[in-house]
Amino acid sequence: MIVGLGNPGPQYRLTRHNAGARAVEALARKHGWKLKKSIFLKSLVASGELFKSKIYLIVPQTYMNLSGRAVAACLRKKRLHSQGLLVVCDDVGLPLGEMRFRARGSAGGHNGLKSVIEHIKTDEFNRMRLGIGRGAQEGDLADYVLAKFAVREEPAVEEMIEAAVHAMETWLEAGIDKSMNLFNAKKN
Repeated sequence: MIVGLGNPGPQYRLTRHNAGARAVEALARKHGWKLKKSIFLKSLVASGELFKSKIYLIVPQTYMNLSGRAVAACLRKKRLHSQGLLVVCDDVGLPLGEMRFRARGSAGGHNGLKSVIEHIKTDEFNRMRLGIGRGAQEGDLADYVLAKFAVREEPAVEEMIEAAVHAMETWLEAGIDKSMNLFNAKKN
């Protein structure tokens, strides 16, 4: 199961905080899988077969800090364990366009990850963080992550989303160790 974190609604679609959701939506488009609204799971859900496995793509339709409720409901409904979960989210600590896989760990200040950890009761799940940068930006972090990318940043964002699709496919096919080896290197 791959989960793309973000906030629901058109006003948030192109914001920095929705980088994870955009990446999962792009993976669904690539494979022709339709994300359909599930009121019970509080998510958009798509499924298909890839690399001889049944794959679920999830985009929670809760706000970021409540994402864990949707993730926990999806894991229960699909009878999956956290070891088979990849959560894709934004990260202000990474420069724009970089990505980083981790097999487990803390939320690192990310409210969506904090909610997932709280609701599935473990930090033992894979995550892929997509760099949205912060640079020398000052001011409220919430204002920053809820802002849209600047027009000049969009080419780098599109490149990152395309790379994220390839990275998610690698995770599905080869697992977390290979994904970390291939994608955790710093971008030049």
